Amino acid sequence: MKWIRTHTNRTLLLACLIGLTANLGLGYGVNSGGDTSVAKTGNDAFSLPSANMSFTRRLDFNVGNSFFRNPWVIAPSTTKARDGLGALFNTNGCQNCHIRDGRGHLPQTDDDNAVSLLVRLSLKPSDEKMRAQVRRLGVIPHPVYGDQIQDFSIPGVKAEAQIRLRYETSQISLADGTTVTLQKPLLTLEDLGYGPLGEGVVYSLRLAPPVIGLGLLEAVPAQQIKQHADPEDANGDGISGRWNRVWDVERQAMVLGRFGWKAEQPTLKQQNAAAFVGDIGITSSLFNRENCTQAQSECQQAVTGSEDGAPEISDKLLNLVTFYTRNLAVPKRRNLEDQQVQQGQGVFQQAGCAGCHLPQLTTPKLAGQPEQSEQTFHPYTDMLLHDMGPGLADNREAYDASGTEWRTPPLWGIGLTEDVSGHQHYLHDGRARSLLEAVLWHDGEARASRDYVVAASRDERDALLAFLRSL
Repeated sequence: MKWIRTHTNRTLLLACLIGLTANLGLGYGVNSGGDTSVAKTGNDAFSLPSANMSFTRRLDFNVGNSFFRNPWVIAPSTTKARDGLGALFNTNGCQNCHIRDGRGHLPQTDDDNAVSLLVRLSLKPSDEKMRAQVRRLGVIPHPVYGDQIQDFSIPGVKAEAQIRLRYETSQISLADGTTVTLQKPLLTLEDLGYGPLGEGVVYSLRLAPPVIGLGLLEAVPAQQIKQHADPEDANGDGISGRWNRVWDVERQAMVLGRFGWKAEQPTLKQQNAAAFVGDIGITSSLFNRENCTQAQSECQQAVTGSEDGAPEISDKLLNLVTFYTRNLAVPKRRNLEDQQVQQGQGVFQQAGCAGCHLPQLTTPKLAGQPEQSEQTFHPYTDMLLHDMGPGLADNREAYDASGTEWRTPPLWGIGLTEDVSGHQHYLHDGRARSLLEAVLWHDGEARASRDYVVAASRDERDALLAFLRSL
């Protein structure tokens, strides 16, 4: 009888929550990206421009798409606009990592490439002086290998290393008797090209995320993001989001971080410029030094695509790529009238998921950005850092972000992951092979939400997953 009363009360509570969120419109609308949203499914669902973009601005979008999609080549080349591929690099084009503008994938075998999986590395701060350096500079780069492993190189230059993964598995039992096997990727770096790494090195595996809706996230006022922060958990809900203070190269100031798995970058332009130099070896006005350390003489001496010291990608082209990534549209939600999806919406709310995956944000009136101006949209992120517990920790600090903290990733479009990317690899290192696995990895500030799902009935759990697939 106790179970019946508890189950009945829980069902009634969920029914009330479904009605409440529907009546109040708490960010569960069909237009995930506001007026920029597109009605699109299939493998190109993430590759369309903002729906409210004018025809003339679509020309710039298409040019930016070309430089995002097509490969860069080794200098010197007759293709002057696209030469300068780094002596050391991870890929020769943005689209190779962000497959069809979506999520990257883990290598499935030793013969499979790790092109959409990056290995960040740095020295672990051992005293307060080094921690102050991290807060000021982001990380302490390795003196020989820098802050990212480049596993490809041009002829005549040794690659830094080859990335190999193996997996550690564990099991978690749900209240209804279901057993779920979780996997965690473990890194091995082989064929180190420039000597041993030494002691005190920390690593972080980073899978390329989808690049939809980024212009809307960039346009949210900093104060709106900061007002959701609760670093001391003053309201006692167990959630204590913090914002990351990062260096803005153009403004020459510490500002709020928005992009990257730990919110390490402040703007889309800087995010793109950092990826160009770090991943492809293409210099820009923001980052004008080749991606070589002093210990890598072959890399230092390689021919570049720079003429008279000019950046390898011009500001004009960098701005066009930024325009493209700013305007990749978010697909509209699907199946909103489905009863199971509506039930899952209530489970999402009751489990506390919306405490971090904030359903609704807004943008102000913007000059020069009509697509993102005055939009109400539904990204399911607060853009803050949260402690996700030891299981997801990379133990690598980045500015103010600790080794257990991650920025809340947006959930919009997550139900189309398999359509676009041909797989389901979630979380920062792609370890989760399903949405359920991704939920079950949550810990730290999200432990109560995970425990709610573990204790849920199969019907509630299936409803939650149906809701997530509708996003």
